[in-house]
Amino acid sequence: MSINKFTVSSFLKAKNNDEKISMLTAYDYSMAKILDESGVDSLLVGDSLGMVVLGYENTLQVTIDDMIHHCKAVSRGAKRAMIIGDMPFLSYHVSIEDSVRNAGRLIQEGNAHAVKLEGGKNVIDKVKAIVKAQIPVIGHVGLTPQSVNMFGGFKVQGKGEEQAKEIIEDALLLQEAGVFAIVLEAIPEKLSKIITEKLDIPTIGIGAGKHCDGQVLVTQDMLGMFSDFTPKFVKKYANLSSIIKEATNGYIDEMKSGKFPGKEHGFTIKEEVLEKLY
Repeated sequence: MSINKFTVSSFLKAKNNDEKISMLTAYDYSMAKILDESGVDSLLVGDSLGMVVLGYENTLQVTIDDMIHHCKAVSRGAKRAMIIGDMPFLSYHVSIEDSVRNAGRLIQEGNAHAVKLEGGKNVIDKVKAIVKAQIPVIGHVGLTPQSVNMFGGFKVQGKGEEQAKEIIEDALLLQEAGVFAIVLEAIPEKLSKIITEKLDIPTIGIGAGKHCDGQVLVTQDMLGMFSDFTPKFVKKYANLSSIIKEATNGYIDEMKSGKFPGKEHGFTIKEEVLEKLY
């Protein structure tokens, strides 16, 4: 049976048909396989892996090699979902040549289907060059985590008139530069509604309200696995942290008491063979 893969054209078709686009993060094979089989449209191999998987304070220490490594793993688990690789800090900030080369590595080595990068007018030249190289690009405006030091922390963006107008302008410039979708992060709901209505391409919200064309969440947040920091915009659909801890405690208790492993978990050897070993 053929698999109806989600692609760039699927994003645009969904926008035109008023169908919401689902996106979740994935960083490894087993989770990617579960999410893909659950029917998610797209998987973002986010640089959020810096915090969620590697334990960093923010995303700034994540390298392009880190991203390629995790994109490879996700690509082995996902058969239908579109895989989007985040371009990490400094992978597209120095030169156009570096930007195209690094985006190409995510596609060629990481097996991603598209790349995502943060910023507006300051990255337009990089976006145009990457698109010209036949690499699909998703934009990202509003709260851009790689600029956390410039923002002075993880704060809602676009609440004032000047900043709101700038975000709208950046979104329109990114569309003109050739991105096929834009992530809107941590901006007021009514601002995301304006942007979504102005654009011909889909918007994917994270902390941007219900009017976006789709939503993305960090999977570990959504499943209640990552408790270091939970943003206001996260809805937990499960509390796997407590389930995992309960299972781990059960294993430890049974192992220490001798209940595990039981006879059913072991293998046998013939007595005549055994006698010759003493």
